[in-house]
Amino acid sequence: MGTGFTKNATRIDPYKNYKFQVKWDGHTVLGVMKAGPLKRTTNVITHRPGGANSTDHKTPGRTQYDGVVFERGITWDLDFETWANKVHPYAGDSSMDLVNFRKELVLEVLDEKGLVARRFFLHGCWVSEYTASPQLDSSGNAIAIESIKIELEGWERDPQSTEQDESQAVPQSS
Repeated sequence: MGTGFTKNATRIDPYKNYKFQVKWDGHTVLGVMKAGPLKRTTNVITHRPGGANSTDHKTPGRTQYDGVVFERGITWDLDFETWANKVHPYAGDSSMDLVNFRKELVLEVLDEKGLVARRFFLHGCWVSEYTASPQLDSSGNAIAIESIKIELEGWERDPQSTEQDESQAVPQSS
């Protein structure tokens, strides 16, 4: 019985959901703790041809891509806020950055060694929601989280990201 792995045929465990990284503007975004799912939905168009009205036929209609939420602990890194401010800064509509408010993102799922197992390209992304500060609670015991929700035109899996040979040593960071 197959395991779903080709190069690592003895591997039986699927990839974990806690090893990932998000990239934009040519660098890894610091501290992202959660990334929402990549989900698309294609509407169903139901029709009945004349003379065969007892059976519905279904064809694909428009496809919609759900927004994705990214969460991270609050630090002095301002990437989330800076990007959110390009869409709607406090100064109002006249200050919106119409040229740079969209970004191309990369979401990488990593194996346990930190090698890229799957890479997704997220196209035409922009921030629709920004949470600068969570609900604060003086009796709590948690990390302060900031988040952004991005809207996107679509996403695709990188066909160039293939299964890594996990028997090899992990390359040193430079």
